[in-house]
Amino acid sequence: MLKKKLILIILLTVGAFSSCKKEEYDPEKQLKIDDAIIQEFITKNSIPAIKHESGIYYQILNPGSGSQVTVANSVSTTYEGRLLNGSIFDGGSADFPLSRVIVGWQIGIPLIKKGGKIRLIVPSVFAYSINPPQGSGIPKNAVLDFTVDLTNVQ
Repeated sequence: MLKKKLILIILLTVGAFSSCKKEEYDPEKQLKIDDAIIQEFITKNSIPAIKHESGIYYQILNPGSGSQVTVANSVSTTYEGRLLNGSIFDGGSADFPLSRVIVGWQIGIPLIKKGGKIRLIVPSVFAYSINPPQGSGIPKNAVLDFTVDLTNVQ
């Protein structure tokens, strides 16, 4: 009887741990999902966005005329970040090295020059993917929609 109870406990423990399987994250698969979401969003909202070879979508609202930007630059921006449902999760003015922000910005911001303005629709794999900042209101695997004014380049 004791042997049967021990075996039952072992089986229940193994069953419990095997059901706690970690999420498997496949960035290529997620990028395809995000792309379909973005295409539906830009079609529904008549946004004339261009797909970059990386997979981000952008709309240059003003190309700017100042200095060209690279990831090695520090930039000053005024921006607004939204989820695709329109809710704003962040915004304001910020100065930062471009190398220290999400990959979507590292790809998109160099598409304009100082004084320019761009809309970036960033797939989750080039934003926060499954690790959004705690308390940000950004869900896992969220596609993000930014409007960015590039006010200075250093």
